[in-house]
Amino acid sequence: MFDTVLVANRGEIAVRVIRTLRALGVRSVAVFSDADADARHVREADTAVRIGPAPAAQSYLSAERILDAAARTGAQAVHPGYGFLAENTAFARACDAQGLVFIGPPAQAISLMGDKIRAKETVAAAGVPVVPGGRDPELADAARELGAPVLLKPSAGGGGKGMRLVRDLAVLDEEIAAARREAAASFGDDTLLVERWIDRPRHIEIQVLADSHGNVIHLGERECSLQRRHQKIIEEAPSVLLDEATRASMGEAAIQAARSCGYVGAGTVEFIVPGGDPSSYSFMEMNTRLQVEHPVTELITGLDLVEWQLRVAAGERLPWAQEDISLTGHAIEARVCAEDPARGFLPTGGTVLGLREPQGDGVRTDSGLSEGTEVGSLYDPMLSKVIAYGPDRATAIRKLRAALAGTVTLGVQTNAGFLRRLLGHPAVVAGELDTGLVERVVPDLVSTDVPEEVYEAAAAVRLEALRPRGDGWTDPFSVPSGWRLGGEAKPVGFHLRVNDPVEYVPRGTHTVTDDEVSVLLDGVRHTFHRAGDWLGRDGDVWQVRDHDPVAASLTRAAHSGADSLTAPMPGTVTVVKVAVGDEVSAGQSLLVVEAMKMEHVISAPHAGTVAELDVAPGTTVAMDQVLAVVSPHEEAAE
Repeated sequence: MFDTVLVANRGEIAVRVIRTLRALGVRSVAVFSDADADARHVREADTAVRIGPAPAAQSYLSAERILDAAARTGAQAVHPGYGFLAENTAFARACDAQGLVFIGPPAQAISLMGDKIRAKETVAAAGVPVVPGGRDPELADAARELGAPVLLKPSAGGGGKGMRLVRDLAVLDEEIAAARREAAASFGDDTLLVERWIDRPRHIEIQVLADSHGNVIHLGERECSLQRRHQKIIEEAPSVLLDEATRASMGEAAIQAARSCGYVGAGTVEFIVPGGDPSSYSFMEMNTRLQVEHPVTELITGLDLVEWQLRVAAGERLPWAQEDISLTGHAIEARVCAEDPARGFLPTGGTVLGLREPQGDGVRTDSGLSEGTEVGSLYDPMLSKVIAYGPDRATAIRKLRAALAGTVTLGVQTNAGFLRRLLGHPAVVAGELDTGLVERVVPDLVSTDVPEEVYEAAAAVRLEALRPRGDGWTDPFSVPSGWRLGGEAKPVGFHLRVNDPVEYVPRGTHTVTDDEVSVLLDGVRHTFHRAGDWLGRDGDVWQVRDHDPVAASLTRAAHSGADSLTAPMPGTVTVVKVAVGDEVSAGQSLLVVEAMKMEHVISAPHAGTVAELDVAPGTTVAMDQVLAVVSPHEEAAE
């Protein structure tokens, strides 16, 4: 076993790897960008090395700086986690050249499986069924031959980035161009492939583990069909769809796929599965790294996959045959991300002011957060994973819903409440899943309405702050009683804002402490966690800000007849297409804001003239910050 291992990653996966290194008595080295100087993974490692400025290209994606950190700290091996350089062939080769063990498969396997076109050809030659499709340079012809609907996919990468579902071949050329742009931006390679789209498919993957002595086993499957924008959000093991015969068949296919590329280490073979005929599964791709969802496999097998990544990389043999592997119970995982479901799941950010993460009694949270963590727009939006285990699926789901209800991230809007509601949807409870289910049920699970008790709790906090402290004379005008000189007492009201501004007069009874507020409203008690102007309950959080109607009216008067365009999320302006004085048409693209690898186009709300432009490419902006003002043409104003 190694003495020292450098973890070439950040956030929850870095913390997760460090935990296993500590359990094995192996010294851990963390790396960090300037933005992560006080991050949790930095504090938990035995030592840490600064590797550059905040942008990933100058830090976590810099192989040169990471290798230098390894040399300076005496690391013998590098664990890449997932994302960043985890599936970078050149980095794996550079580790080998420097005498470092890359804790992952051989560079040749990464290269082969990282090219989706070559990967499909290789596994098909090994007898693994694949999805019908085509590739560049005959991409458009292949798509038309397959017939709509088809799926465009980048050849060089995964994670849902750059994927485009085309249901109308009339827009095929436009969709191909857009997919190429996204692929080039995400992976530096705009090569595409096209596959036949299977309506209402299920996404099921097999975990494989291989050593350098020719032993390959599988550890069962994970159901990953609950997705948004081709991104997994809930994963479970085992799948309710598979019987033992299909599980064994898919497991053997995964083993053959791993053998076909000379795989070593932990990897995942992903299949697309028709819900009506699970035996007609087809290979999609192989992920040559540890998966985000690996904890569910750990819980049903009792194995620590990070530990076995380390042991295999150190040259140890796997001590089991396939028949030694058994799956016990059921596990399910939810990915908690910095995004706002009520605003179309746009990325969010902020400082973590209050944090509660459940652990124990069949519940595990893998997290990179701590109180004070600054969640910015530079890196992936996933903050943590909440995983639950039970003897059966119903118990695991019930535990996970309770755990998500107890998850609190005050200061940063997340999807935890949405995930809790999704797990209670009848189709999810019944196991009737497919990759399009989440998009279909989102309207039933997301609302912009703010419960009255949220305003009641916010008002209670403000009332408590107004109450006099100490003994002695009290100014009657400072007491929140509504008392007025020479007149009747008026109810005390507050101008508040979550989405739209409201004037709220509290009408219940309240108990307020430093970190909680409880209100009794219409005979029902509601309890919230609190920090600053944030309130949290059942996984949902609300920022209830004070609203100044006078200042708001002055702002409206200053921009009378014009529309202010604001940032929909904290991020960075990457493109500015107009200047002050330009004439624009309704719907014209004016700016692009990027956050957490997601682009959002800011368009003109109407035909008009750009009256103000407050940003330039590279400007960092906060959510709701004014970017530009468009004064409408006379006909638009009318």
